[in-house]
Amino acid sequence: MDTAIEEIEFLARSSHRVGVIEELTEGARESRELRATTGASSPTMSRILTDFEDRRWIIRDGPTYELTRLGEFVADRFLDLRDSMEVEGKLRDVWQWLPREMEGFSADLFADAVVSSPGPKYPYEPVERLTQLIEGTSRLRGFDSIVYKSVNNETVCQAVLDGMELEYVYSPTALEGTVAWNPERVIEAAARENCTVYVHEALPDGNRCGLGIVDDRAGICCHDAETGALTAVIDTDAPEAREWAISTFERVRHEAEPVGPEAFETLVPSDLLP
Repeated sequence: MDTAIEEIEFLARSSHRVGVIEELTEGARESRELRATTGASSPTMSRILTDFEDRRWIIRDGPTYELTRLGEFVADRFLDLRDSMEVEGKLRDVWQWLPREMEGFSADLFADAVVSSPGPKYPYEPVERLTQLIEGTSRLRGFDSIVYKSVNNETVCQAVLDGMELEYVYSPTALEGTVAWNPERVIEAAARENCTVYVHEALPDGNRCGLGIVDDRAGICCHDAETGALTAVIDTDAPEAREWAISTFERVRHEAEPVGPEAFETLVPSDLLP
């Protein structure tokens, strides 16, 4: 086995070793403090500290141990790998729907995200999460190319009528479908001053996801390319993710065409006209 892989395995196979090296990134510690933090026995801790000293990862100063520069390097890289794998585990089942065309996207932005996806016995979790986010915000910005479930559309319309500020960019097909869902309700909401709707002919990642920004969170709405069904909602309150989402939305909005309230009348399917 490659020596580097063996060293990774040496650390990864022991939660006590990982705990010690992680604790030492916070500063020098005595053996008793490391035992209390990690739960390791005295003999186990003695072996760990000896192994780390042999590798030049730590040095001892009286009763305390601290990382060497080499130890800091190992700790930083190893813990970064661990954190990356934790993110990978969280996003593995929704990876195929994450942005590929939205400039600046990185999975790291959503490391602490809430992932809502259909379960085997309850398929409505993403729909309910989206409703919850809409109901809890005073402002909603975003874009997408699908027609959402009736409950989500109704939540948006009611929120706009109650004063929520809405700026949303639709694909032409999604806008037509949303109007067709309930022309009277959509036109009523679109006529409000706090509602601004745009249309964009080629939304980024239009066949896999959309973007939403609420008061204190940013989210990705994942959907099936063939059916348009909502497959997952991934949202986070990380400031970096929200900054990225806002800048992405603003670029898309700049490219889009505004849709005035009067234009909605022309979008109503003929078979729904009185």
